[in-house]
Amino acid sequence: MKRVYNFSAGPSMLPLPVLEKAASELVCYGDSGMSVLEMSHRSPVYDEIIKSAEALLREVMIIPDNYKVLFLQGGASTQFAAIPLNLMNGSGKADYIISGQFSKKAYQEAKKYGDAVCVASSEDKTNSYIPVTTRESFRPDADYVHICFNNTIYGTKYYYIPDTGDVPLVADMSSCILSEPVDVTKFGMIYAGAQKNVAPAGLTLVIIREDLLGHARDITPTMLDYKIMADNGSMYNTPPCYPIYICKLVLEWLKETGGLTERKKINEEKAAVLYDYLDSQDYYIAPVEKQSRSMMNVTFVTGDAELDKKFAKEADALGFKNIKGHRSVGGMRASIYNAMPVEGVRDLVEFMKKFAQENPKG
Repeated sequence: MKRVYNFSAGPSMLPLPVLEKAASELVCYGDSGMSVLEMSHRSPVYDEIIKSAEALLREVMIIPDNYKVLFLQGGASTQFAAIPLNLMNGSGKADYIISGQFSKKAYQEAKKYGDAVCVASSEDKTNSYIPVTTRESFRPDADYVHICFNNTIYGTKYYYIPDTGDVPLVADMSSCILSEPVDVTKFGMIYAGAQKNVAPAGLTLVIIREDLLGHARDITPTMLDYKIMADNGSMYNTPPCYPIYICKLVLEWLKETGGLTERKKINEEKAAVLYDYLDSQDYYIAPVEKQSRSMMNVTFVTGDAELDKKFAKEADALGFKNIKGHRSVGGMRASIYNAMPVEGVRDLVEFMKKFAQENPKG
């Protein structure tokens, strides 16, 4: 059966070479005589897998030695509580920028644990832009500043790294990690659910500066204590073994295809194909301010809810899957993560042109 173009916001497409490699090793990994799905996480064979995954992530992202890499469970949403439990224990203050649904959820969770405040928001314009901040926007004694670097639902992305002074910057990069180079040293902590660009659902990545470890409050559950996870090499309990294995394969694929610098060029090309078309016509509306546009999640509407519904239905029938926008905003959303080929975006644009011709407004 022919593979479709899966524009899902997550779980998303995985690179075909990765799927093929995983398929070839599904029944027997190397000469182990068993599948990774069956393998003890304490075995020497699996130890090599998880250590290779970490080494590759460090190499591809250029992660400094004074940062720990953790392979965790519970999704990025679990980190909404883990972050204040581990980090909001100096002044008991944390500053949040709300630019979408997930940053708002993170903020609401943090308020349970201390003095969390919203210092900037784009809710006044339906999160169609990234709020601009300066160092003066933040409390100098805050324990950290939290942002969501790419907003999956609304299709926005930070086009700058906020200047937080000496306050550690914490970023949710779930939907943009590994899409382009990023200066890890600008952040105290980066975290990401893996199901967009990294691996299947079930794995959460945490990259955290070592000086931020060891400050968890006494009530912090053991499974949410970053230092305990770091001290145990992400092996305090059974980790998400198979997603970590797929993560390793994805990182190998990224390295073999030019790394993050080359991946950025390809992602910019894909995004330009779609945004250039959206900017060239007036049938579809792109609601996001141009400088805040995401490379990974492109949102658009026709302005007619019934036409939007028809578009999504016809797109699905033609193999453009999961193009319907998030239920909270409607319209359409094309998530064009690393594994989406340029041809998939070009074919989508051709369908968009045809749909517009065959379904005039008014």
